Amino acid sequence: MEYSTKLVLLLVALMSAMAVTAQNSEQDFVDAHNAARADVGLGEVTWDATVAAFAQDYADQRRGDCQLIHTPHGRPYGENLYGGGGTEWTATDAVNSWVSEKQYYDHDSNTCSAPEGESCGHYTQVVWRDSTAIGCARVVCDSGDGVFIICSYNPPGNFPGVSPY
Repeated sequence: MEYSTKLVLLLVALMSAMAVTAQNSEQDFVDAHNAARADVGLGEVTWDATVAAFAQDYADQRRGDCQLIHTPHGRPYGENLYGGGGTEWTATDAVNSWVSEKQYYDHDSNTCSAPEGESCGHYTQVVWRDSTAIGCARVVCDSGDGVFIICSYNPPGNFPGVSPY
């Protein structure tokens, strides 16, 4: 009986890991971005392996501390970061978090009315009309109790005074 219980627990853990992986595919990142872009009448972004390699390299560098620190200035791509405690956070969670900033963005005046501590810049990068390629990465922090997610955008967006769409 004890052997069967251990086998069942192992299978449940394996299936849970597979479910999280399945929710963090390239297509999951692309689909979440394209849903937000379609909502404002923009064309789709596509996955770019070069941009993704850049994002993966930086995520690997942050794996040790998982601090939400942007890549150094002079980076070639736009960038959104997301992180949280626990390991269940997914591609869709990250993109939905960024898109939730839409409530603070006024397209008519191209201004952000976010309260202190909030932003619109993650949202405007997701829907930046000229950003047509993305690459994203997700790593579990070395501590085992956190996730670091990055999406990089080519070409970059969020230029002051320029409307995203």
